[in-house]
Amino acid sequence: MKFRLPNLILPLAFAALTTAASSQTGHSLTVTAQDAPSVKLRLAYHVGNQQYVRDSLVTDSGGRGRFMGSERLPAGVYMIVLPDNLFFEFLIDEDQFFDIRFSKSDPVATISFSGSEENTSFVAYQRKWKSLQEEAMKINGRLGGLQAGSPEASAARKELTDQEKKMKQYLKETAEANKGTLLGAIAWSVIPVETPAATVPPGTNNPDSVTRLISYLYYKDHFFDHIDFSEPGLIRSPVLGGKLDQFFRQVVVQMPDSINKEADRLLEKSAVDSAMFQYVAVWLMNRYASSEIMGHDAVVVHLADRVYLAGKAPWAAEEYVSDLRKRIERLRPNLIGMKAPELLMGSFAGHYVSLYDVKADFTILYFWEPDCGHCKESTPLLKEYYDMNKASGIEVFAVCTHHDREKWERYIVDNGLTWINGWDPERMSRFDSLYNVESTPMVYILDRDKKIIAKRLSVEDIPSFIDTYRKYQAH
Repeated sequence: MKFRLPNLILPLAFAALTTAASSQTGHSLTVTAQDAPSVKLRLAYHVGNQQYVRDSLVTDSGGRGRFMGSERLPAGVYMIVLPDNLFFEFLIDEDQFFDIRFSKSDPVATISFSGSEENTSFVAYQRKWKSLQEEAMKINGRLGGLQAGSPEASAARKELTDQEKKMKQYLKETAEANKGTLLGAIAWSVIPVETPAATVPPGTNNPDSVTRLISYLYYKDHFFDHIDFSEPGLIRSPVLGGKLDQFFRQVVVQMPDSINKEADRLLEKSAVDSAMFQYVAVWLMNRYASSEIMGHDAVVVHLADRVYLAGKAPWAAEEYVSDLRKRIERLRPNLIGMKAPELLMGSFAGHYVSLYDVKADFTILYFWEPDCGHCKESTPLLKEYYDMNKASGIEVFAVCTHHDREKWERYIVDNGLTWINGWDPERMSRFDSLYNVESTPMVYILDRDKKIIAKRLSVEDIPSFIDTYRKYQAH
């Protein structure tokens, strides 16, 4: 198996994750690699879909070496990585003093353990599971080459169904036989959630749609049924991170309210173990703090209030929490769905203008500067759109964020900007904090009631957004 080790630093948030103390302190993993004298080996582990190096050594003339330390290793799926990026996986759980033997030419096929019954069982599980998967792939390959509906295809489909049942049964047997161990938790986590047939009352309108909705809701609500949140070893495995990614990318509706509801439910489930709660909270915050989907900043605010600013993140440094609090206070007033904060300021027309006095179906709030490179591209595009659509309920409330009045006035005159041109060089209206203006150009779109319906759009996307919104409102 090939191994790719990215050049990453382990996030501080994960550095404190530890397992419960054992009667035997430290760890000692003796490695014997056949035909591998003076070879560098690395001890690595998973966190989500990334891998990190824990330790390394160079074998002696007999291919022997030992990974050891005075601290116990956090439970999880670990790897020995060989030259040419070959690797094999094993478990670190309660047993942390054992021997590993393998051949450098084919480590996966030759690996064996002494002093770790769980890893002996893990090797047997991996080999059996691989053979079951390969058989299912063969059947599926044959099925793909058969004519749909033919007797041969029906027979192959039944064979595939039987094989899948056999695979599920093997996972259940492995999980039961290894209950209370990391191997048991891993085997249990692989078992897919079975969605029962939905029952729709006779006479239901759109029964097919209702059936799909009932099945979806069951699948969503039971998606994590086979994850043991009391087993922190799943953190350092591909299992938990993969399930989280699949759930929040493919299952949950990408709307803040839906995401927040599921995030709260997941945080509650993970609260049974402090390390698990930390991992889930950090994973969620990292995902949505880096999301480029409009409106997901509401999820960041929710998670901050729910965990970090509520004193439930002892792993977070005071400086981080302080900076986060400031950031959240800049996001909180301008979330999608909220009424836009009032802006009252001077204008190019020589009198004060109020955002709330604008009467239009849509108000485009546009923060810009005369010398901003991107603004020089966006402003003419916005002017063209405005000139063509101002008679159909479109208004622009433009706020110049630069302090040079002469440049501002010259640009307005030279480019014929006839929309509302606001001027507040002293920032008395607090537009920068109320709308979190850190760069230009920046666009907000408000409806007739001045509710924020879009933010941080590119000017190029304004026409399609407003057209789509109009159609949505008409239904």
